[in-house]
Amino acid sequence: MSDLIVRKLRFAFASHPVPFVWNETNPAFSAMANAVSFLAIGFEKMIGGMIPEAIPHIADPAVAEEADAFVRQEGQHSMAHRQHAKALIKAYPALKETLDKVIGAYDDMTANTPLKYRLAYTADLEATFTPVFKLMLDHDDTLFATGDDRVASLFLWHFVEEVEHRSSALTIYDAVVEDPWYRMRVAPSIFKHVMGIIRMASEDFNRVIPLEERQVDAMSTFRIHRRTKALRQRLPFGNAPYDGPFANAFGHLPLREQLVALAGVVRSQIPGHDPTHEKLPALAQEWFDRYDAGYDVTQWYTSTESSAAHV
Repeated sequence: MSDLIVRKLRFAFASHPVPFVWNETNPAFSAMANAVSFLAIGFEKMIGGMIPEAIPHIADPAVAEEADAFVRQEGQHSMAHRQHAKALIKAYPALKETLDKVIGAYDDMTANTPLKYRLAYTADLEATFTPVFKLMLDHDDTLFATGDDRVASLFLWHFVEEVEHRSSALTIYDAVVEDPWYRMRVAPSIFKHVMGIIRMASEDFNRVIPLEERQVDAMSTFRIHRRTKALRQRLPFGNAPYDGPFANAFGHLPLREQLVALAGVVRSQIPGHDPTHEKLPALAQEWFDRYDAGYDVTQWYTSTESSAAHV
């Protein structure tokens, strides 16, 4: 029996406007997270079509049950991110085209790649989440707590559930494809696609959202881009537009912890890797305990005290 819990949470994105820079202390992280929100909608829609296609190929009933719980969790994430994106589109209607392009890229993948590639795509990407999200959750005081509580709480929920089902995608892949080397062979194309989606969304953010409202070049996520664009801007005949200052969303985090996360990402792509044994963020267990105790986790930072008074 699967241990995954399908939690149906809704965030008050329609109650008042959602700023693009939802964390004023870290505009670069705000832009990156917004791009991830757009990506999540397309990616999780692809998963929603992929799992029903995969289940008939799964012989183990326990794995089939895990796959069902996994896709239902991801479906909840997709709905919540759609509400976040809808709020941004309300403020910047041209972003509807951006969302359509992201969804279209994943619809194209569903239509034109074999099941095993989409399973590998999901397993490879999901395998990176625990080390990356541990880095973020271990520093929620600067990445999330200082921001709009609706957006912050959405990402906390999403990230802790990714930690919860950290082994699911790989388990499903192994049950259907049974080739541990295939996902490593296709990993370069997978991560190229992922970064292409983030890059496309970030470029659209620069085009659509006035600099005074986004505060930084939304392409700050890409270190190579920061360097090459800065160089082009300094050249006498450089043609790079000025889209704002560059900033490093994670520049304030300890370098050692960033390197540990990077090592975890590399390790996650090696055949035989088992995410079950990954070191987990302490905040994940705290989140699960508070959810079980009845806290309003949709307002993680602003409702804790009032919720605690009623527990």
